[in-house]
Parts: sequence; structure tokens; C-alpha cells
Amino acid sequence: MGRKKRTWDQTSFYHIVCRGNRRDPLFKDRGDFMTFLYILQQVYGKVPFELASYCLMTNHYHLQLRAAKEPIWKVMSLINKRYADYYNTKYCLTGHVFEKRYFSKVIDSNKGMIEVSCYIHLNPIEAKMVEKPEDYPWSSYSYYKGSAICPYIYMDRNVLLKNFKGTIREKERQYCEEVLARCTNEEMQEQLG
Repeated sequence: MGRKKRTWDQTSFYHIVCRGNRRDPLFKDRGDFMTFLYILQQVYGKVPFELASYCLMTNHYHLQLRAAKEPIWKVMSLINKRYADYYNTKYCLTGHVFEKRYFSKVIDSNKGMIEVSCYIHLNPIEAKMVEKPEDYPWSSYSYYKGSAICPYIYMDRNVLLKNFKGTIREKERQYCEEVLARCTNEEMQEQLG
């Protein structure tokens, strides 16, 4: 039985999640994280896309992605194929690097865009990897916090920041307050508050 064909709405963002095979690590060292980000840049050069947020965890990654010119599956195929080739070569492996096809869900509202980005940026805290989202180096949160300048042409902060009022700094502050307000456990609230 064939797989269900994925739908593609070129005007919508998607929440995409991709896990390592058997939930094994996808990223074992700094070089792996950096290579993945470099691959995003390479793929963008071939098949343009936009990211509103991302987070690279050790055994999976999240992308909040829109592809206006080519279907999402094409973008994801290029990203995952290039990363799998890199990973298998570096670690002298063969076979699958990713668990299965990536998960994707269309985001159909501005509220949904904020909710998904908050979820993505809070992943390292939920996993107890860091105490504050800005302390995790492999997510886009620091670009919203204003503590880092985004070097990636595929990142579009305005997609999320346009939902807030004021100057760019005020929008960044409001967005970060929104992220922190969504912390789900009391311990996390205390650490961040």
C-alpha cells in the first residue's frame, strides 16, 4: 500500500519534525549542528524557503517552514538526503539516518504560528537541557531575543514579529514574553521568572 500523498499549500507555514532512526542522535557534536545549518543554506540556494523558527535537538529537529515555489517534500528531501549523506560518511555508517518520513502539519492562523514557534523554542527547556531558551545555541530563539544577529537568509523573523506592536525591540520583547508565558511546568516558570 502506497503512502498518502502530502498536501502542499504554498502560502502556509508547516511545523515539521524529523527524528533520528531508532531515536538515535542526529547531532553528536557542534560540527553536526553547524553542518545541518549549512545544509539549510545550501538547499535554500536551490529551492528557496522561509523559516520562522527552528530548533535542533540531539535526536530530532523542528522547523517552522514555508516553501512558496516548490513543494515541502522537495525541500525536505534535499535537506534530509544531504544530511544523511554527511552523517553516514562522517560516522562510517550505512542505511537510514532518519526514523521515517518527517511529520508535517499545516499552521493555519497567526495564533497557530505563535503557538508553534513557542513550542519549538521551549523544546530544550522541556528536555531539561538548559534553564532559559536563550541559553540553547541550536535554536532561533536568540534571534528573537535580540542577543544574536541572524546570519541566515532563509530566516524571516517578521513573520512572527508582525503580530506584535511597537518598535522592533518592543516586538522582540513581547514575543519573548509570549514564549516564557507558555512554559508548562512550575519549575520552569520559577527558573525563567
